[in-house]
Amino acid sequence: MAREAKLSCRCGEVQGVVTNASPQEVNRVVCYCDDCQAFLHQLGRADLLNAQGGSDIVQLAPASLSFTRGQDRIAGLRLTPKGLLRWHTTCCNTPVGNTLGPALPFVGIVAQAFDADAQGADGAFGAPVGAILGKFAIGKSPAGSTGINLGLLFRAIAKVLGWRLGGRTWPHPFFDRQTREPIYPLTVLSKEQRDRLRPYCGPVPTAR
Repeated sequence: MAREAKLSCRCGEVQGVVTNASPQEVNRVVCYCDDCQAFLHQLGRADLLNAQGGSDIVQLAPASLSFTRGQDRIAGLRLTPKGLLRWHTTCCNTPVGNTLGPALPFVGIVAQAFDADAQGADGAFGAPVGAILGKFAIGKSPAGSTGINLGLLFRAIAKVLGWRLGGRTWPHPFFDRQTREPIYPLTVLSKEQRDRLRPYCGPVPTAR
């Protein structure tokens, strides 16, 4: 029997569900990149970063995620004009999905969004399989997180390719199928706004 994993923002106004929740169906990694750090600082949600600035992300097929409540409280943010589309709630600034366009079908969700579920992220998806972009980590880089990890790279490519070929792009929780455009309002930071976030990010933050 297929399992479901429920997700929720911090205040509970936005809720969703992931179908076919299992370690085999997702890719879970800890990302230390400065963009992920900057995004959470922009939202005022640095509490979701680990001690070294890492974001625990569950990457899954778009069609497996649907929102069941609070869709009117979802908005998008781009740190740069061509950067990831980073979706969050407007009620409590909880991140609820990172995406590119629908041509590359994946959604990355912070693991803490599943804390309200009885099984949590670990129970639904297993532990993270690795870490990436550790050169931006605050302090010492986690083991195996710097350089190119071919195992993690091939795993991510295989997942995204499988989701696309398997028809798991649609329905997409963030894009309209006909126009391929985002269905929620989107803001792009100016260069000045993005630059103001840099002192908060690794590897050696100068602001707190």
